[in-house]
Order: sequence, then C-alpha cells, then structure tokens
Amino acid sequence: MRRQKNKWITVLTAAALLALAGCEGVDSGPAGPESKDHASATATAPGSPSRTGDAPAPGATPTAKPTRTSTPRPSAGDGTLPGMPTATQARRQLAGLTVAPQGTMTGYNRDKFPHWAGQGDSCDTRETILQRDGKGVQRDAQCRAVSGRWVSVYDGKVITSASGLDIDHTVPLANAWRSGARSWTQEQRKAFANDLSHPQLLAVSASSNRSKGDQGPDTWQPPLESYWCAYGRSWTSVKSTYGLTVTSAEKAMLGRMIATCGS
Repeated sequence: MRRQKNKWITVLTAAALLALAGCEGVDSGPAGPESKDHASATATAPGSPSRTGDAPAPGATPTAKPTRTSTPRPSAGDGTLPGMPTATQARRQLAGLTVAPQGTMTGYNRDKFPHWAGQGDSCDTRETILQRDGKGVQRDAQCRAVSGRWVSVYDGKVITSASGLDIDHTVPLANAWRSGARSWTQEQRKAFANDLSHPQLLAVSASSNRSKGDQGPDTWQPPLESYWCAYGRSWTSVKSTYGLTVTSAEKAMLGRMIATCGS
C-alpha cells in the first residue's frame, strides 16, 4: 500500500513539474513579482460590469471623452455660418437697413446680455460653438473642449487649444446697444447674445477678437480680406434680422465688403 501511495506521489509530482515547465515556455521571460496580482486585477468575473468605465489607475493620464458623432453643421471654419445669406440676399438686406447715428452708451452693461446660456448636455453656448467650428474636438464630462483644431477666419491662425479662442459676436453687444438693443427686454438681449441660428457667433483667435472690440466694419475689418465677403454678409444679416440701425459709414463699408463676393 505504501509503495502504491509513493507511486502516485511520484506521478503527481512529475505532472506538476511538466505543467510548470509548459507555463514558463509560453511567457517571453521570467515572471516578475507583480505578475500574479496584475492578472487577478485585470480579469473580469462573469456577470460583473466591464472595467472600461472605471477611473484610470493612479499615475495614468486621463483620456478625454470623445464627442458624439453628429450631422455636420455650418461653421466658421469651413467658410459658412448658420443663416448666412447669399450675396444677392445680403445686398437686398443692406438696402433695407435704417441709417442713423449711433446712440448713446448710457446704461450699457454686458450683464444686460446674459451669456453664455445652457444648451443641454452640460454645454453652454461657448462650448457649443467651439464644437461646431473645430475639427476633431474632444470634450470632458463638463463639456469643456480639451483638444481640437480651429482655424480663425479673421486672421488665418491655426489654434489647437481652446484657451486661445474667443467666441466673437459678429455684431458686438455694445454696438447692438448703440443701434437699438437698449430698448429691448432682457430676454431679447439674451437671445441675441446666444443666437445659434444666425451668423452672429463664431470662434476666432483671442487676439483678433480683442483687436476688434466693439467696432463696426467702418473702423475694423478682418485682417484676411478673403473673409470680407462672409463678414459683410453676416454683419448685414444680423442687423437686418434684429432691426438694428447702421451709420452711413458702416453701410458704405458693408457695401464694399459684399462687393468682394462678386456677382
């Protein structure tokens, strides 16, 4: 009986040694001291949730949340904006604008044009425009643009960080105030400041937007003359849509800009 028992011990020992040798042959090198712990940590038990959505391991670089795939919309980056009129339509709108001297700045405050309004999915108007006008834009859980590529149509600058961008109001808030918005309600001014349906908002380089300030086209024009056609059409469209007045010098310059569109 003892002899038979010893025989089984010998057989089992040999089998164990063969199995161990086989495992070592699969690995490309000796296993490190953490191999067993790593294997058990990454294995997913049947029926348990996937680990894909877990927080990254300490020291790992968090990855940005990819944006949802959506139907392409008009954007400043590809030379169009929502509600952009044709040159013929813009000329007709320009002819219908009321010419008047600029009004006073008395009572003006940017807070009277509430922005940026929420647009759903934790996004506000600014983040919505950054997504619309950029390429390959990725956003985090708070909808902040964390990567992407934008071309500023005013000056041609290529920008890869959202911090280098401003959202420009084609017709600046202060200009709108001087040309009629001072008589609007707060809700009307909020709609104007967050308008996603007309060519009023676009992402541009911070430097070009700050150079523009609240000036009209008679005193400031985009450095890239190739954008004058689009700029003249968009400015004219916004003034027409909202019933805002223009000065004679402003109207003359808008005519020059739209003339660069050709027939």
